[in-house]
Amino acid sequence: MRGTKRVRQLLWRWRSNPLRRHDDVVEAWIVLAVWAVIAIGGTLAGVLTAHAADGSFARLRSERHPVQAVLVGSGTETAAVGADTPYNQVRATVRWTATDGSQHTGRALVDTGHQTGSKVVVWLNSKEQLTTAPTSASSATVEAAVLGAGAALAFGGLAFAAGRVAQWRLDQRRYDQWGREWDQVGPRWRRKTT
Repeated sequence: MRGTKRVRQLLWRWRSNPLRRHDDVVEAWIVLAVWAVIAIGGTLAGVLTAHAADGSFARLRSERHPVQAVLVGSGTETAAVGADTPYNQVRATVRWTATDGSQHTGRALVDTGHQTGSKVVVWLNSKEQLTTAPTSASSATVEAAVLGAGAALAFGGLAFAAGRVAQWRLDQRRYDQWGREWDQVGPRWRRKTT
């Protein structure tokens, strides 16, 4: 019984009522549409973003491969790289053998503490160029989920903001209508005393 009363209170804009205006019905449909867009569109945006991010991480994992390299310049002699570099790694000169047998030299991130001549693992992309290690599968799953949740929240926030703007416009229209009605009724309330 109590739940029925609550539902009737929530759905008053759709029920026949002499105080209900056309703007009230429009506002009710706007609220319903906004929540439907948030629920369906936000979920869809989140799932698609997470799927795309996971696919991108998987593609990077398949394109990159580790190779053994020899440290040419000592990692202890080189300075740590900028903010995007992990603190336990430095950029050092390494030499590796490509799949075609040719020797290459370049600068790569290596763990600190290795001496010149040490064997280290570096990562190459599909063009046999030095690159960073790909994100692990578990980290990629977490990162894709976070990106998906962020996309869902962003989409939901935009839909909610659009709904609030539409409701604000309806409120402004109602205020203008009330002002016009008051201009007509207000003078009748004044009585001259003689």
